[in-house]
Amino acid sequence: MIKRLFICALLVPLIICISSCERQAKKSQSKKAEEKSKVTPANNLPKLKQTLGSQASDNINSSLQDKGGNLWFGSTGEGVYKFDGKKFTQFTTRNGLASNGVYCMLEDSDGKIWVGTKAGLSIYDGTSFYKIEIDSETSRPSNSPDIFNIMQDSTGKLWLATVDGVYTYDGKSFTHFPINESGKGFMSDTNNVEYILEDNEGNIWFGGRVNDGVYRYDGNSIVNFPLKELMGHRWAWPLLQDKNGNIWFSNWGGVYRYNGKTFKSFVEFDGLCFDTITRIIEDKNGNIWFGGNGGICRYDGQYFTNFTTRDGLNNQAVWSILEDIDGDFWIGTRSTGLFRFDGKTFTSFSD
Repeated sequence: MIKRLFICALLVPLIICISSCERQAKKSQSKKAEEKSKVTPANNLPKLKQTLGSQASDNINSSLQDKGGNLWFGSTGEGVYKFDGKKFTQFTTRNGLASNGVYCMLEDSDGKIWVGTKAGLSIYDGTSFYKIEIDSETSRPSNSPDIFNIMQDSTGKLWLATVDGVYTYDGKSFTHFPINESGKGFMSDTNNVEYILEDNEGNIWFGGRVNDGVYRYDGNSIVNFPLKELMGHRWAWPLLQDKNGNIWFSNWGGVYRYNGKTFKSFVEFDGLCFDTITRIIEDKNGNIWFGGNGGICRYDGQYFTNFTTRDGLNNQAVWSILEDIDGDFWIGTRSTGLFRFDGKTFTSFSD
């Protein structure tokens, strides 16, 4: 009898332990199931909705991440989208935007969002958009020109590349930066500025599709740099100065890299993944990324790696690339397409 009681005394804690372990296991499984249920399925991700009937030729043309961490995407037919990580908010002419055709965006040092459109300039002050007219003493053809590019230089001055020429803004007024007026301009009337870049030394670079080469302004004079023809093109857009000080230019034939002395060209047969290049960025690790007619391409200083439809990028006509603070890449494409790339997988956020 005593022996049986002794065995029972041993079994009771064992049974309690087993029961407790089972409860813990069930609790752990339940927690894992709960955590798993919080993972958003791909088909339930927030989507960038097209509400204005934009065409297949429209694209996500520009992107930025503001100081608050919100992502902004400018489209050529659907206005502007703001993504707060949970939902997209669309801004159009109904919200004060000058046009639903957006070419470029910039967040200035004060946190204002500047938007260049097909019908002039708009600013987002944190609450709403409002339009700003570009008044000029030179009586340019339009106060609401197409605005292709906006850049803020190291002094805080804004530079605008428009269909009516280049303007600067000092915080109070716009001043026309002459192209060729009364022989005092720096470029011919047939030339057009579409992109503006400031380098580390404070020089301002200009480029456009009807230029012969690129132009550098040092604050006093302009120097023209002729370029080797790439696949029938000698013009170039100044798009990036990398961490090593190299300046990168693109056109429909390839890219040029300028080291301060000479231009080196890259075309498809030199290893570049494709020829028509629309965007160039540098990531946090120093890799150079190119976007264009062949998807996106990563250059690590030695090798080019291409990512296309084979890798899940459903539309490989790329017009914008943005690396966010988490290291993910946001790819804007034709047909108002938007994709996120984590280095391995593409996820679509377009409708």
